[in-house]
Amino acid sequence: MAGSYNIAVIPGDGTGPEVVAEGIKVLGAVAQCEGITLDYTTFDFGGERYLRTGEILPDSAVDELRKFDAIYLGAIGHPEVKPGILEKGILLRTRFELDQYINLRPVKLYPNVETPLKDKGPEHIDYVVVRENTGDLYTGAGGFTMKDTPHEVAIQTMIYSRFQVERCLKYAFEYTRKRNKRNTLGLVGKTNVLTYVYDLWERVFHEIGAHDYAEIKREYYNVDAACMWMVKSPEWFDVLVTGNMFGDIITDLGAITQGGMGLAAGGNINPEGVSMFEPIGGSAPKYTGKNVINPLAAISAAQMMMEFLGEDAAAARIESGIVEVLARDIKSLAAGQMGLSTTEVGDRVAQYASE
Repeated sequence: MAGSYNIAVIPGDGTGPEVVAEGIKVLGAVAQCEGITLDYTTFDFGGERYLRTGEILPDSAVDELRKFDAIYLGAIGHPEVKPGILEKGILLRTRFELDQYINLRPVKLYPNVETPLKDKGPEHIDYVVVRENTGDLYTGAGGFTMKDTPHEVAIQTMIYSRFQVERCLKYAFEYTRKRNKRNTLGLVGKTNVLTYVYDLWERVFHEIGAHDYAEIKREYYNVDAACMWMVKSPEWFDVLVTGNMFGDIITDLGAITQGGMGLAAGGNINPEGVSMFEPIGGSAPKYTGKNVINPLAAISAAQMMMEFLGEDAAAARIESGIVEVLARDIKSLAAGQMGLSTTEVGDRVAQYASE
C-alpha cells in the first residue's frame, strides 16, 4: 500500500532552490504513478536568512524537523558568508542534533557517462560508502593557544566511542546483507598510524562480523591504499565503511569517478529517526538564476529518499528516468553544456520516470 509522507524542504543557497524544484517535479510525477502522497513544508534556512536576520538555525528548528518523515536539502553556502558559519550552523548541527549518524554515498557509474578512469565502465563502478557521520574530528574538540602569535598551537582531536563505532558498523553490515551484491564489507582505516582510534574500529569490525554476519566477507584497507584502488580497481568494492574524516575525502574521490558532482547524491541517515537527503555538490552561486545547473544529483537524492521511505517502485522509476535522460538527451554534465536547461532536464526525467 502506497504511503503518505511529510517532507521538510530546505532549498538553501545559490542554485539549491533550482535543483530542488526539479527534484520535487520528478517526485510529483512518480508519486502520481505509484499513488503516493507527498506533503511539503519549506524552510528558508541559509545564507539569505542569515544575512537578513543574523540567525543561522533557530533553536526551535531541530525539534520541528523531527516531526517530518524526511528532509530534502538543496545546498548550503553563500559567497557573502564566511565559510564554516552556515556549514557548521546548519549542516553539522542538523546532523548531530538529529543523530544522523550515517552518511550514505552510492558511487555508481551510469551508462553514457564519462569517467576519468581508463577502461572502466558501469560494470566496474558500483559500490557504496558508509561514512560515520557524528564523530571524529568533526566533534570540534580542541582549540587554540597563543593564537596569532609566533607560538600559536592549534589542536583538533579525533574522538570515537565504542557505541558510535559499533552502531555504524552494524548498519554497514546490515546494508551489505540487504544489498546482496558481493556480500563484502571493507573497513577503511589507518591502523598503522592511528593506533588507538582505528584499532577500536578494526576490533569491533571483526567482533561483530564474526558473531553476527559470518556470511559477509570482511576486508581491511588503509585509507591511502583504498584511494589507489578506487582509481585502479573500483570493481573490487561492494560496500566500504569508514570514519567521518576519511569518509568525507574518499566519497569526493568516488564522485569524480562516477562522472562528477553533477550526479553525486547522499543521505544523512538516522535509521530510527528523520533523515536528510541532498546533492553532494555545492551551491554554485555563479550559476544562480541562469537555469543552466545540472539537477541530476538532486533528483538522485530524491530517489534515495524514496528508497529510504520504503517506496522502492518510486525510487526505481526515478533511477530509470535518470538513466534515460543520460542516454537520450544530455550532451554533458557540466553546467551550461548539457544541451538542455535545468528545467528541461527535470521535465524529461519526470516524463521518462512516468512511462
